[in-house]
Amino acid sequence: MSLFDIICLAFALGIDCLVVSFSQGLIIKQNRTKNSLYLALIMGCFQGLMPIIGYVGTNSLYKLLVPLSKWIVFGIFFILGVKFIIEAFEIKKEEAVCIGLKCLIGFGIATSIDALVSGVSIMLTHTNLFESCFIIGLASFLMVMIGFYAGSLINWFKSQYLAVMGGVILIALAVKSLF
Repeated sequence: MSLFDIICLAFALGIDCLVVSFSQGLIIKQNRTKNSLYLALIMGCFQGLMPIIGYVGTNSLYKLLVPLSKWIVFGIFFILGVKFIIEAFEIKKEEAVCIGLKCLIGFGIATSIDALVSGVSIMLTHTNLFESCFIIGLASFLMVMIGFYAGSLINWFKSQYLAVMGGVILIALAVKSLF
């Protein structure tokens, strides 16, 4: 993957973080700076570290996967993209404010499962793991900060548009991986 592809991947993976932080920004009214930093740090770290697990797991199966790598990358990105778009239109329940350590770790894990799977793509495309993880983690950190404060300022913007945009980016990366 090129640097541009990694940045697009980081943006698409960070959409979940942005949406979660946007919703938290809408409802959290106290200790905003501290809470936004905690949220951004945890989610950015999880997003940056999860691809390593996917990468290492793929390494042991490398010889079996190489002949199919182009199609595996396509499948992963395509499925994730479609998943983002479908989830954008699902009806979600209102969630209570939760900013404790358990909730932060839960948010980190929930939003980074897609990043874990992206580690497979990073391995199969011979992309620099640490550069990719740094960009993914940093992008997620920044997107959480932006989402958190945007949530407190903009009550009318629908987060589902962001999820659809992330899905479209992942599908575009899927198609690009075939060429």
